Amino acid sequence: MLVKIVERVKEFSLPGKAGLVVILVVLLVAILAPCISIHPHNISSGPPLVPPGGGHPLGTDELGVDLWAQICYGARVSLLVGFGTALLAALGGGLMGIVSGYLGGWPDKVLMRLIDIMIILPDLPVMIVLAAFFGPSLLNIILVLALFSWVFPARIVRSQILMLKERSYIKAAETYGAGVWYLMWKHFLPEVFPLVAVNMIRLSGRAIVAEAGLSFLGLGDPTSKSWGLIIHHATNFKGIYYTDFWKWWLLYPWLALIIMVISLAFISRELERMVDPRLGR
Repeated sequence: MLVKIVERVKEFSLPGKAGLVVILVVLLVAILAPCISIHPHNISSGPPLVPPGGGHPLGTDELGVDLWAQICYGARVSLLVGFGTALLAALGGGLMGIVSGYLGGWPDKVLMRLIDIMIILPDLPVMIVLAAFFGPSLLNIILVLALFSWVFPARIVRSQILMLKERSYIKAAETYGAGVWYLMWKHFLPEVFPLVAVNMIRLSGRAIVAEAGLSFLGLGDPTSKSWGLIIHHATNFKGIYYTDFWKWWLLYPWLALIIMVISLAFISRELERMVDPRLGR
């Protein structure tokens, strides 16, 4: 299995390999945050608004909290929200797409009308209202983001199931008495999993940006110290744009967020090209 994964990775283009390296580095930074950050991420460890250098490689914020430590621990929040939302949305949407596409009839009609409603709803305003209503916590943010993300894998999986259920081996399995759950685990899931995996990577980047946006608006978990929350505190500091403080307090978390989202986009493009060879041509 590991050999197959390595062979697949070798087929990546240069941007895809670079994106994979960046995500692995971010993952290591998140795991090893207590080891690679000298100072704590939640209490003051020096003078306020110290520029990068000396004992603070990326400087400090207005409370004297080390910015490098905040970014290291903020990587945990971004990865948790991104992959947690993608996993929850992909599982829920994928299962609903399989059931809807295979059964057809009124379950399919109900699901498609629900998807149409979710698509026309403005995501950000409704997410802001729900995040404010349920309260600022990471679990609530993941649930709110997953609520607006399941429609994409559901539509993709449903379209694939509509084609798969007409194939001869599926008809033969039904003739011999195969039920919905057997067909789902033995035939449908292996066929649609590559598409769902590609969609999960894309949803991860979308969820990370959405969480940063909610945190930037002050609706994130105030104890999480995510990258969006760091940017929120920086932009709320009076005179941030009239001083040099933005050069480290605002720039570094913004760069970390942008680089991570772009890396996920590169990986998603490479996986999509491998799933659909027509894109490679």
